[in-house]
Amino acid sequence: MANRGPAYGLSREVQSKIDKKYDPDLEERLVEWIVAQCGPGVGRPEGDKTGFQKWLKDGCVLCELINSLHGANKPIKTIKTSSMAFKQMEQISMFLKAAESYGVIKTDMFQTVDLYESKDLAAVQRTLLALGSLAVTKNDGNYKGDPNWFPKKSQENKRDFSEDQLNEGRNVIGLQMGTNRGASQAGMTGYGRPRQIINNP
Repeated sequence: MANRGPAYGLSREVQSKIDKKYDPDLEERLVEWIVAQCGPGVGRPEGDKTGFQKWLKDGCVLCELINSLHGANKPIKTIKTSSMAFKQMEQISMFLKAAESYGVIKTDMFQTVDLYESKDLAAVQRTLLALGSLAVTKNDGNYKGDPNWFPKKSQENKRDFSEDQLNEGRNVIGLQMGTNRGASQAGMTGYGRPRQIINNP
């Protein structure tokens, strides 16, 4: 990878804004989940953002995580620890591909450089949060940990109506079109008739 010096000016401002999106509380929750999901063999990071990045940087922990969510049918067959940059980035890419196949949408995915070069660790958190939410929602027995760590995603609630119910619904006037109930002209005089005024002596 190319060596990059410190950022200045606008680049520094942009990076500062990105760094502020990082959530230390979410980091703690994600670490607890990954350890519960993969087992104590994955270890734990040092208690800061840099430690979190170094823990995930080689892609091994991420690959173990996505494999644990698939049960016996693991998407990543071989996970190898390597000090070579392209091997580590390849494993991160394998995780991202497997996460997308699992159901994480593209807008929730981070880019490899976001993690490897620590460009946007908040995006890494968002991807792991989306993955955890999806695992809780699927409820297929592979999720380990507290279900309250992640919000459940909304699910489709399909309804099947009978033909009689559909026909009955056609007879109802929707309130968007107005209503024929309420005020009426009952008791009013017809058009063109003079107003009746009766003087009682």
